[in-house]
Amino acid sequence: MSKEKFIESIQKSYSNAGAFIQLGAGVYQGEILGEAKVNLPLRMMNRHGLVTGATGSGKTRTLQVLAEQLSAAGVPVFMPDMKGDISGMAKEGVVNDKINERASALGISYQPSGYPVELYSLSGKLGAQMRATVTEFGPVLLGKVLELNEVQGGVLMILFKYADDKDLPIVDLNDLKKVLNYLSEGAGAAEIKNDYGKISPATASTILRKIVALEQQGVNHLFGERSFDIDDLFEKVDGRGVISLLNVSDIQNQPAIFSTFMLALLAELYQNLPEAGDLDKPKLVFFLDEAHLLFKDAPKAFMDQIDQVIRLIRSKGVGVFFCTQVTQDVPPSVLAQLGNRVQHVIRAFTPNDVKALKETIKTFPRSEFYDMEQQFTQLGTGQAFITVLNEKGIPTETVVTHLVPPTSLMGPLSSQEYQSLLDHSELNKKYKEAIDPMSAFEILGEKMKAAHQEQEDIKSQKEQEHEAPKASNRKEKSTFDEVISSPVTKQIGRELVRGVFGMLFGTTPRRTSRRRY
Repeated sequence: MSKEKFIESIQKSYSNAGAFIQLGAGVYQGEILGEAKVNLPLRMMNRHGLVTGATGSGKTRTLQVLAEQLSAAGVPVFMPDMKGDISGMAKEGVVNDKINERASALGISYQPSGYPVELYSLSGKLGAQMRATVTEFGPVLLGKVLELNEVQGGVLMILFKYADDKDLPIVDLNDLKKVLNYLSEGAGAAEIKNDYGKISPATASTILRKIVALEQQGVNHLFGERSFDIDDLFEKVDGRGVISLLNVSDIQNQPAIFSTFMLALLAELYQNLPEAGDLDKPKLVFFLDEAHLLFKDAPKAFMDQIDQVIRLIRSKGVGVFFCTQVTQDVPPSVLAQLGNRVQHVIRAFTPNDVKALKETIKTFPRSEFYDMEQQFTQLGTGQAFITVLNEKGIPTETVVTHLVPPTSLMGPLSSQEYQSLLDHSELNKKYKEAIDPMSAFEILGEKMKAAHQEQEDIKSQKEQEHEAPKASNRKEKSTFDEVISSPVTKQIGRELVRGVFGMLFGTTPRRTSRRRY
């Protein structure tokens, strides 16, 4: 194929009448061809996408490029900051020889720019505190965090169902433990036996231990009020969409927690946003980095929830982009929903790597311009195989693309700049202080206290009833003493007493009481 044929084919496949994201330019036979522009239609961003590639191949910078251009187009973005190294998007980039060389090869003018950024954190230490109530998290996602098996997950379902039926807000983990204790012991266990089923004490103890273990990891403040308001993700500044960064660098050793929290946030968007239909641009684009953590050891109920959200959230005007190392990290049911693909280099060092490479190639449209198997392993840093959906929803040509550079700082802000951004954030002030509302802990506590008081009252009443005959006996005995102490009846009294005691303590054998065990 000639170079002219290649340029013509790429221009035809990637031409757009409306707004678009500029990804880069095509590469043919090792030459970067600036005329062969590779673009992603803005209106197709809610058809979801996947960014994959080996460590160090440039995935993070690809996400940065996407987030920057979305923000510039007025589309808010939510994305995790896995290593704490992309906060620099709040500051304009630094021009250097490498960037100038890349811009020249692509035939573009490089203009450094910073973007509106909000910093969030699950620990509350590195950004505005993101919280969710336990009720908002739901039993399926919470079961994933607690690593519950099917039986334990079923018990968790009972707790949530009972709380819903009885209007018991489960705000934090203390509420959850209170409901668990109440329904597994005493009056609560009897109350739910017929309608909900019996909760095994052993299962309840296991779940309780796992809740305590979660608390010991230092993330118990993740659950509570004030919970995060999803409306804050749709903020704009001077017409540009705000980039909301969730810094999880301080809890990297707890991947199940932050990955599941991000999915909980996505599920809340799905549940609360109205239908939007096809829009010229999405309302929000949601990035899920280290996506393999979502699917690792995920139970079926969890996978079903992910599948449902990804299938249907598109109509709410939200696009979702997964980022991971290999395509096989994403289940086929989810992968089928991802219309836009950016595949960085694949390292094929082992037989498993070779197998993964062959399977990945099958998921891309065939190309007449490349030896796909060879080219996939020879991509340079900042290059990727790309295929997207055009404005008609048709997959574009698979093309090796030399990606445009980010215009913001490629790295973290300094500690002083980071803290200054936090200090000037209204959302940081909004979520800084936790709120302790009336919830299941207090409500069930009062109920259990009232039940205990009722039992004490019944016990006291029985004791009083038991004491009444004794008092009567004491009164009769007192009268009897007066009678027998009379001088007139002294002799008769002695004989009567001997008769009574004789019957009680004489030769008549005593009956031995028998205890029943």
